[in-house]
Amino acid sequence: MNRRLPRLFLVTDSRVIQAPDFLERARSALDVGGSRCALQLRAHGLKGGPLWVIASRAAGFARQANAGLWINDRVDLALAVRADGVQLGDASLPTAEARSLVGAAAWIGRSVHGGAEARAVLDAGADVALLGHIYHTATHPAAEPLGVNALRAAGSSRPIVAIGGITPERIAEVMEAGAWGVAVLSGVWDADDPGAAVRRYVEALTAVSGEW
Repeated sequence: MNRRLPRLFLVTDSRVIQAPDFLERARSALDVGGSRCALQLRAHGLKGGPLWVIASRAAGFARQANAGLWINDRVDLALAVRADGVQLGDASLPTAEARSLVGAAAWIGRSVHGGAEARAVLDAGADVALLGHIYHTATHPAAEPLGVNALRAAGSSRPIVAIGGITPERIAEVMEAGAWGVAVLSGVWDADDPGAAVRRYVEALTAVSGEW
């Protein structure tokens, strides 16, 4: 398992993961991102069998690129493909129960929607809190964004990953507000060349945080 916490999470959804060329595009993105990124497989509604096929292939690509692989919600699937981490939401297993299954070596992230909630899940044993959405996003077009003050409220010394409307141009703002890293969906998967898109994010992150 990769015990290096990435600064760039490449998050999928059901639309992205079921595209015929998804694995080819994922491989291109991971080859560029390498150890600085993790592929986070999220696919609400996709059955376990098809998701396992995708995850097992993606796990091979991630290992070859020295990148991370995280699975949303499905702790069983994360164990089956030896994923580096699991990302849990409101309806997922409690952190302690998930930890008893995945062990100390795996990362556990939790999705949160406010600074106080981020602090609470980290205090309860999560390794990282995924906080959002920070900006307006097509994924949640009717929802009011939290803004970067939510990152400041979470505490700059905590491992917080910002999600929601994150573009390379916004990297400096969210990092200066206290984010450890960022999670992106459309910024990579809706690009013609996901590898080139990842390179832009990595360059923006490096400009703020230096090499990592």
